[in-house]
Amino acid sequence: MDAPALYDLAPALRLMLMGLVLAGGPLAWIWLRQRQASTMRRLQALTVLTLFLTFDLVLFGSFTRLTDSGLGCPDWPGCYGNASPVGAHVEISAAQQAMPTGPVTHGKAWVEMIHRYLATGVGVLILVLAAVSWREHVRRQRGAADALSPWWATLTLVWVCVQGAFGALTVTMKLFPAIVTLHLLGGLLLLALLCLQAVRYAQMHDTAATLALPSGLRALLWWGLGLLTLQIALGGWVSTNYAVLACTEFPACQGSWWPGMDFVQGFELWRELGLTGDGQHISFAALTAIHYVHRLAAYVVMAALALLAWRLRGLPQWRSPARWLAALLVLQFLTGLSNVVLDWPLLAAVLHTGGAAGLVVLLTWSLASSRRRDPQSGTSSVPVSSPAA
Repeated sequence: MDAPALYDLAPALRLMLMGLVLAGGPLAWIWLRQRQASTMRRLQALTVLTLFLTFDLVLFGSFTRLTDSGLGCPDWPGCYGNASPVGAHVEISAAQQAMPTGPVTHGKAWVEMIHRYLATGVGVLILVLAAVSWREHVRRQRGAADALSPWWATLTLVWVCVQGAFGALTVTMKLFPAIVTLHLLGGLLLLALLCLQAVRYAQMHDTAATLALPSGLRALLWWGLGLLTLQIALGGWVSTNYAVLACTEFPACQGSWWPGMDFVQGFELWRELGLTGDGQHISFAALTAIHYVHRLAAYVVMAALALLAWRLRGLPQWRSPARWLAALLVLQFLTGLSNVVLDWPLLAAVLHTGGAAGLVVLLTWSLASSRRRDPQSGTSSVPVSSPAA
């Protein structure tokens, strides 16, 4: 049987139609719940709902990756040129008969296509956010003090299109580790963009949504977010290279505090899955290096974020975020530990990704909702709300 073309745009319109259908539910729900509200209130509610659904999409993307369903349909955007696995039943059955455990099976094909349907639905919601934001911007004659810059929604729309391109490359480049890792990071950046907009809408309607914070703590927040981003990239590199089980004990690895590692092979970024840049099979020492660097970096990141939680706990208005930060750190430690000692259980692995996404949202929310406070004068400055700035 001939292999499918990697890019088959014939089912794209049907896939887009499925996205419209899926997005119709949230849009109808917002319209019914916010019938008497202003357009800006509706935008705020739709942004929060899109943020929630994007968080769910990140979790389902993790589930897709961890169940080895990323190539469940080996072409893009459809499945063997069809809009669903139903139309590809014959091709999937033949592939599954040839290789019963995958990468193409009926179950994995459905997981992969459901992920694409959900991603398309989120894309439609973001498109609606951008369109309504621009319409409201024009109606308010560009520059009303209570309007959020439409460029944020536009930037989010551009980025979701980039994410779609990464999703296509993930399939067509056969789970190329660098592309899969960038796809994960792109999903988390999408969460951060939506979170920032949700906070800005809240601040437009409620001055209490902006909290004062000493400049030193704001700097620590920025450092924490930067370290977290690096750690998520390292975690994505571990997952996409299947290096989780290179160390199956904790806190040592392979009976040593410094096991044999090959950092050159392990962190050669542009190479195919399981291979080095020159086409040789990647060594176990390289997988060990990938795993152990992520583990060592985790100690630094958790210490920095634990310090941040402790410092925030001393400020009355920041005690709730501090508790959330501490809880997410505990979740990350427990799920990361269980991934190592319990042979990478699916639930713990998905929750580990969810915890990382939760930390991104929490730190983004904290930065967006805080304003610098001058300890000498008691004055504060609110962060600029336009991406053009």
